[in-house]
Amino acid sequence: MEGIPRQARAMPRGPKLRCAPLPHPLRIVLVEPEIPPNTGAVARTAAATQAALHLVGRLGFRIDEQAVRRAGLDYWPLVDLHRHADLDAFRAAHPEARLHLFSGGAERSYLEMDVRPGDALVFGKESTGLDEAILRAHPDRVWGIPTCGAVRSLNLSNAVAVVVFEALRRLGALDSTFMADDAVGTRGRGMPSSGDEDR
Repeated sequence: MEGIPRQARAMPRGPKLRCAPLPHPLRIVLVEPEIPPNTGAVARTAAATQAALHLVGRLGFRIDEQAVRRAGLDYWPLVDLHRHADLDAFRAAHPEARLHLFSGGAERSYLEMDVRPGDALVFGKESTGLDEAILRAHPDRVWGIPTCGAVRSLNLSNAVAVVVFEALRRLGALDSTFMADDAVGTRGRGMPSSGDEDR
């Protein structure tokens, strides 16, 4: 992925603290993400939590095999990656997934979110967020992350990580942890081929 710096040094090998994945994984949905490092960091969170990553609409960067290899994203094959032309296409492919929309202008905290396994956590582009029409269509599904300081919003990748791990905690996935080697089972499929959209 162009624009993402290659890691200078790998993390030490050895057992890591793990938790069991949800039987029905969460879905992380990024609508028209613009900044390569943010999506790279979100992809790492998706791989770490075994959540599916859905990229919706026009991307501000390439995710072909050459770009990913150049960026040194060694975790990319662990990502369960899906592409969709627009949010309607995502909803058509996953009609059972309840939407949770995240916005810097939300009036309710993400801590009030009634999350269930398989739900879709939807985040907008870095510059403008989700379209106002989408937010107005689902007023009871719009959540925000409170901040103490007067910043506009959190970085996209930070916001995704905060929400995903809170959802996992709420669903009990973090209740039981264990030590395991680096080589663990995953559902990742890595690179989608050109036009690889869910039917």
